[in-house]
Amino acid sequence: MANVFDLIGRILISALFLISAYNKIFNLDGSMSWMESFGVPGFFIFFAIVIETILPVFIIVGYQARIAAGILAIFCLTTAFLFHFDFSNQSQLISFLKNIGLAGGFMFIVANGTKDWAVDREKKYVRL
Repeated sequence: MANVFDLIGRILISALFLISAYNKIFNLDGSMSWMESFGVPGFFIFFAIVIETILPVFIIVGYQARIAAGILAIFCLTTAFLFHFDFSNQSQLISFLKNIGLAGGFMFIVANGTKDWAVDREKKYVRL
């Protein structure tokens, strides 16, 4: 049962990033403009799309999940402080706290890894 919950948790924490990458791809100009309004060069959107597409897939399938989760935790903290630090705006405060919470979830994956349903699972060999 722990394997099921582990996999569902990895899917749920990763789904947000896959949807976000999809939205960035299909609203590229708007996403670039939004980033530039915070003083971040617009071409960084391509790095964000790659991070938000590849690393969540790694976490879902359990391939190098600790490294992917560590990078996504740093990504969440960075974006929280760069883009959501206006606490006078209630929605920005909620987005800030969401990113901090996601970073915490990713740190949990870094600390504990994945269960058996992962590509990188430790193989248990029986010596005869």
